[in-house]
Amino acid sequence: MSRFAQSRPEVRGLGMTSQRARDRLIERLHSEGIQDRRVLDTLRQLPRHLFIDEALASRAYEDTALPIGQGQTISQPYVVARMTEVLIEHALPRRVLEVGTGSGYQCAVLASLVEQVYTVERIDELLRNARRRFRKLGLGNIRSRHDDGRLGWPDEAPFDAIMVTAAGADLENALLDQLAPGGVLVAPVGPPGRQALLRVRATEQGWQRETLAAVSFVPLLGGIA
Repeated sequence: MSRFAQSRPEVRGLGMTSQRARDRLIERLHSEGIQDRRVLDTLRQLPRHLFIDEALASRAYEDTALPIGQGQTISQPYVVARMTEVLIEHALPRRVLEVGTGSGYQCAVLASLVEQVYTVERIDELLRNARRRFRKLGLGNIRSRHDDGRLGWPDEAPFDAIMVTAAGADLENALLDQLAPGGVLVAPVGPPGRQALLRVRATEQGWQRETLAAVSFVPLLGGIA
């Protein structure tokens, strides 16, 4: 049985939020190229319907982004899976920084795979809701902070990996500075309509930058709300 589905009926789900609905989503993700079984198994088990408004729960296992309020979205499952896959492809990081907690779904995926996740969110209401979800699911290896995500979390740096879940005009130097030697940063970059998903590796020769795919994310904003 799933580590997330042991107790409450709302975690297990019914009908359009049942395990069968999750299984169909995983079959689709696999057919579209997601190969890492660790990622697929985590998304199969994680109740995505708990990370969105109850009115949208019947759409939780569609492969689409959905609104979560405050002008933000929960990312398309394929994008969550792909970003996670490329983050852990070469090695499973121990300590991961996530910039942009949002609903908490991507953070929960990471927390199911790595030892410790640090997540920063600029919108207080979103962060409070995400924290409640983490507690409900028993995810005790997440530390969260209400702050400007572009600044990272310097007091806890360096990180083995960094994931950014909103698109800036370019990579933030403050985040690159918090990446450990050999570490990996995955982030969308660019203006709306022309964004690309990048993977940057910190090597002895400098930053190794790789463009992975065209994507569409909300903008990476500064300040707090």
